[in-house]
Amino acid sequence: MDHRRVHEFALVALVVSVAAAAGFARERQAQKPSSTTLAGLPLLQPTSLVYQGSFRLPLQPSGEDGFAYGGTALAFNPARGSLYLVGHDWRQHVAEISIPEIRKGAVVGELAAAALLQPLTDATEGKLPTLNPTDKNSKKIGGLLPYRDKLYISGFSYYDGGSTQVLSHFVSGLDLSVTGDVRGPYRVGKLKSGFVSGYMALIPAAWQAALGGPAFTGQCCIAIVGRTSSGPALFSLDPQDIGMKDPVPAAPLVYYPIEAPLTPWNGTNAYYNGSTEVRGVVLPEGARSVLFFGRHGLGKFCYGAGTPKENLGGTRMPDGVGYCYDPEQGSKGTHAYPYAYYVWAYDALDLAAVKGGHKRPWQIKPYAIWKLEFPFPARTTRLNGAAYDAATGRIFLVQGYADGDKPVIHVYTVNARQTEGAQ
Repeated sequence: MDHRRVHEFALVALVVSVAAAAGFARERQAQKPSSTTLAGLPLLQPTSLVYQGSFRLPLQPSGEDGFAYGGTALAFNPARGSLYLVGHDWRQHVAEISIPEIRKGAVVGELAAAALLQPLTDATEGKLPTLNPTDKNSKKIGGLLPYRDKLYISGFSYYDGGSTQVLSHFVSGLDLSVTGDVRGPYRVGKLKSGFVSGYMALIPAAWQAALGGPAFTGQCCIAIVGRTSSGPALFSLDPQDIGMKDPVPAAPLVYYPIEAPLTPWNGTNAYYNGSTEVRGVVLPEGARSVLFFGRHGLGKFCYGAGTPKENLGGTRMPDGVGYCYDPEQGSKGTHAYPYAYYVWAYDALDLAAVKGGHKRPWQIKPYAIWKLEFPFPARTTRLNGAAYDAATGRIFLVQGYADGDKPVIHVYTVNARQTEGAQ
């Protein structure tokens, strides 16, 4: 072959190579959602969540070895189509349960019961108190996240009066019977742990570049208002950085420091006050909405001792402590009866603007809020957790105290075509 032919072959190979590279670049660009594509996704509204039915938890004993007073930190496990959750509040043990037939029953007793796939187990292997060993108050599991063959666990001091907690996250395996595989706790982000030590969730692939990672973590509204967010909070991170980087990088997306609350802590309003609880977050596939789930007090805000006697509301005990009318909660603390199961809906583009440095985390607000109505009464209003199955579009919500002392899990599907004008 002469030199001219060699040169021609080389030139053709170069052209083909350049064309292939250009085609590959165009393919990669087509696969990466643009801001215009994301902006075209719908904002969900109340009619977008379609109720499918409910199920009971496994029929375990009602004492500390079961699910009474529990049902928190709900998480979906795509590897087995199952759910992880925390049992009795005093134990803070974790179990894995099946998802049985979803039924619409007139009474709780007509619902199917989940099977116990892994029994209630101390998933941190005794390490939960090491979140904040100088604080003698109880420690709680705030969130669970199965991700790439690992179980990520967040936790918080229930009453951290000195705001001394720094560490918040653990790493373990999905098999709760295996011992010796728990690592942590580790620090996540640069803010106080009361902003990140709660609910966790996955971020859909289409949103990961805009929001800064494959997963969320956040926390809101726990005791000692100065150490936590005064409204829904959320940070993006890569769970695989937990235990590998110190602190774990966590990009702020929304949070409200005490100096800039969503609305006043001691106010009466429809968005936030000292009675608010946020227990879960979901960003559904094919949507632009970040949905926070919890409960909110819609009545007159009051700090004092709860009483079921309406005529005592506003009066004081001999020691000077005021009475707050609240037939659900008799403890001393914050009250705003009546309470509602609640959704705070944020535009994911607003969170992306915070990630991009165009807005401050406390400058964005929900585009909509709404109440959820469950079919079963409960002795007190508690929405204890939320989880999402991306493959089926199902959202799982835990209603506390709907089955005696035990919770019931309600199931919704997302219909993004059912949208309305924002509130």
